[in-house]
Amino acid sequence: MVVTDKTYIPPDEELTVQEINLSWPVLQAASFYLGKACEWENNEFMLCRTEEKCAVKCLNEGKAVTACALSFFQKLKKNCRPEFDQYYNCIDKSSGEGDFTPCRKTQAVLDKCVLDKMNIERPPFGYFCEVKVHDTKRPKPDQNIKEYPFIDKLPEDAPLPKARYGGRWMWQS
Repeated sequence: MVVTDKTYIPPDEELTVQEINLSWPVLQAASFYLGKACEWENNEFMLCRTEEKCAVKCLNEGKAVTACALSFFQKLKKNCRPEFDQYYNCIDKSSGEGDFTPCRKTQAVLDKCVLDKMNIERPPFGYFCEVKVHDTKRPKPDQNIKEYPFIDKLPEDAPLPKARYGGRWMWQS
């Protein structure tokens, strides 16, 4: 992406949110539950990024994702801390790849705790790959805005110069 003097860059105050400082094994262990707990916020953010094609327009949706994740980890710490500590330590120390397989017993204990105390069921394998329809309250973006507005400035019959170092495409010379 090219940054020009017309590119809007938000101020630091607008970009500042509380960060979630967690290590990889903790995020790996909580990934299924976090994905399920914050599914709506994640889908809203990804829909915004896809429709708007501009990350700056989706700052509020991104902040909502971070706030949801922070809230989730606070609830997890409050309700299932010993079970979760045991599970993520198992993932961290049982294999070099962070494999889930050696930790199925500790996973079952954590699954039960999260279901009983937080009412979040661990989604089945492949759940996040399924196609889902996301219902949003956000207005649809204007479809008339072109991604590359400078293309309209060239007349249709304008000759395009030959590429300096050969063809633009390998099948065209």
